[in-house]
Amino acid sequence: MTAQPAWRKSSFCGDGDACVYVAVTPGALVKVADRVDPAHLVLATTQAAWADFLRAVKETG
Repeated sequence: MTAQPAWRKSSFCGDGDACVYVAVTPGALVKVADRVDPAHLVLATTQAAWADFLRAVKETG
């Protein structure tokens, strides 16, 4: 049985489910979804690419 990733809600979300959720999975992938249900996966990327993305967002505001 494969362990399910632990989804975390973005700290910039308010109340409700209209948020971005992120999970780090075995194999060093970062998964990004628009809700906590993994069937609604939007993006899967490497941890390095995710870190670059976050850094760019923080730099540009």
